[in-house]
Amino acid sequence: MTPFALLFVSFLVTFVATRAITRMIRAGVGPFRNNVSGGVHIHHAVPGIVLTLASAYLSVAVGGRRPWADVAAVLIGSGSSLILDEFALILHLQDVYWSPEGQLSVRIVALTLSVLGLVLLGLNPLAGGTGHLAVVPAALVHVGALLICVRKGKYSTAVLGAFLPPVAWIGAVRLARPTSAWSRKRYDAARRARAQARADGLDARFGHWGLGLADLVAGRPSAPNPPATPSAAPEHRPGEG
Repeated sequence: MTPFALLFVSFLVTFVATRAITRMIRAGVGPFRNNVSGGVHIHHAVPGIVLTLASAYLSVAVGGRRPWADVAAVLIGSGSSLILDEFALILHLQDVYWSPEGQLSVRIVALTLSVLGLVLLGLNPLAGGTGHLAVVPAALVHVGALLICVRKGKYSTAVLGAFLPPVAWIGAVRLARPTSAWSRKRYDAARRARAQARADGLDARFGHWGLGLADLVAGRPSAPNPPATPSAAPEHRPGEG
């Protein structure tokens, strides 16, 4: 196997193993328990960061020489999988792992696996000669559409669009999810209401399929979303207006 194939496999295996272990811990079965040291819960993103950094340094140091390049690839795949499995926790700076917001991590992992899979299948427009460079503009448009879908909160569309470009292109021009960053920053009240009505209709027709799949992969949420932390008022310093 090539180093990149090893990275893909280690990423996938680590994610599956991590979700299996965390669900066993939540159910109170098996030998695993939460990693708590001195009253501090050490989340698995922490060893993931250490693994990813160490393996990145190793990959640079060995200059592609095998078998060390293979070892670095496996460690990068495992470390990055541990980090992205807690992406929602890092994003919100709150333990949302078993809340509905925590399922964002699963969507990010699915999107990452989709992109890695495309590269593994040979999508590398920058490799080779001028024939490959001819598809660079199309690849940039595709990646841009995927990023817009993510910004619009359409993670499932982005995952499908990674393999079916028209899905990403259509998703990029359609209304955003009403709770997405795109909607909050770009939509007025009327357009946000349209987005909400559209999202409610889609969720009523198809939402249970997506929720069922997410629960199957990630585990059914058992905790409510924590309240947003209010922004602290800026400290007033003497002499400032």
